[in-house]
Parts: sequence; structure tokens; C-alpha cells
Amino acid sequence: MLIIRLSRIGRKNDPSFRIVLQEKHRVPTGKAIEFLGFYNSRLKQKSFKEERIKYWLGQGAQASDTVHNLLVSAKIIDKPKRKATTISKKKGKKEQQSTEPEIKQEEKTESDKEEKSGKPEEKQIIKKDNISKEKEAKKEIKEEKSETEK
Repeated sequence: MLIIRLSRIGRKNDPSFRIVLQEKHRVPTGKAIEFLGFYNSRLKQKSFKEERIKYWLGQGAQASDTVHNLLVSAKIIDKPKRKATTISKKKGKKEQQSTEPEIKQEEKTESDKEEKSGKPEEKQIIKKDNISKEKEAKKEIKEEKSETEK
């Protein structure tokens, strides 16, 4: 399947892009079938080979979301713009949690404090005891080894 996409060129911190026709499964910076234009996002410069783009779209090539939106803004395609970015599931959940009323979050923290009061301290003491016992056991093993070597 052919896709019209952006291929990044340009130096560090100065991005500019070529609009290329490639196989979908190739790396964007890899070998391209044809160069169809360029786009410089910093200077807002863009140049397209309209005839070739229309030809390849007619042959069944797909445009990436960003390229599709660029072509719509250049009035090469008469279709609505696509949503080019998606929110990941993790970010979506974080945003939902942050939009909850502050009162509910305060209530949760107070109830958590009541439930956890006393218990974490006990666990910490137990852990310290276990760690000290492990250290003592290691010391004893070292002493036994040193005695057997003598």
C-alpha cells in the first residue's frame, strides 16, 4: 500500500519535511518512490506538485493525517480536515482524574489517612527488623567462612 507522508530532513532543532510517496511499511526516512513537495513548519513554507499528488491519490495512495490536512489547507483536496493527533489511554485517564471536583479528592485523602493510620509504621518496623536479621545472618556466614579458611 502506498502512502504520502512527511519525511524529516534538516538539521538539529530546525525541522523541515519532504512530502514523499512510499510503501506504508518502510521507514519514513528510507527510500522514496517519488518526492511530491516540501513543508517547513517553522517558516510556514510549503510547496506541492499538485498534478502528481492528484495522480497518486487517484491511483489509490493514502495521505497521512498531517499531509491530508496540509493538502486541504492548500485546497488541493476538497475534504474536511482529519484529527491528526490522538490522546493515549493513560493521558486520557489522567485528564479525567484531574477534572474531578477538588472536594472529592480532599475527601479521598482524608479517608485514606484514616485507613492507613498506624499500619504503615508497623510495616516499616517489620521491614527494618527483617533487614537487620538478614545482615546478621550474612555476618555469621562470613565468620564461618573465615574460620574454615584458617
